[in-house]
Amino acid sequence: MSLNQSILIQITLNLITMSYKTWKLEQEALENAFARQLLVEYNIKEVTTQRQAKNGTREFEFPVNSTSPKTRYFNYKSNKKLRIAVFKSGYIRNQNGCGNPYQINKTYKQEHRFTFLGENGLYDTKSIQIARQKVYSQIARLNYMLEYYLNNYCGYKNNRCEYSGLRGTQSYTN
Repeated sequence: MSLNQSILIQITLNLITMSYKTWKLEQEALENAFARQLLVEYNIKEVTTQRQAKNGTREFEFPVNSTSPKTRYFNYKSNKKLRIAVFKSGYIRNQNGCGNPYQINKTYKQEHRFTFLGENGLYDTKSIQIARQKVYSQIARLNYMLEYYLNNYCGYKNNRCEYSGLRGTQSYTN
């Protein structure tokens, strides 16, 4: 390989690296702008700790009660605000439900196969299990979190959502 070819390869690699870094910075700026809009339009506050930020997690506190309006326990008066976190791994979790965080990602059925060694040799088993859909883009996770909030907590008689958007402005009075 000649010197010119190695210099050309080095320049190409530098351009690829620079474009990836630029893209990464642009994505981070978009995510931060989205989080600011959540605060301005929906009064959703980011309450991420330093440790969570270091791990790629963002946690948000919503201006509604943490108990779901769709359950029979909604009349329980709690001062806890709804908290939802989005994780770098692709999961979105309700942080203050039932004592343990639970995932709110969509589910699907998946077939699992296992091979075991038994008394009579190898045998195979199959089972259908529930798996969670991961959301790999941070912007998509933030949007999914917002949609979950609007669909499950806004518009009910004890959880009025105040924001400037058009969606979810109906009030249900059952």
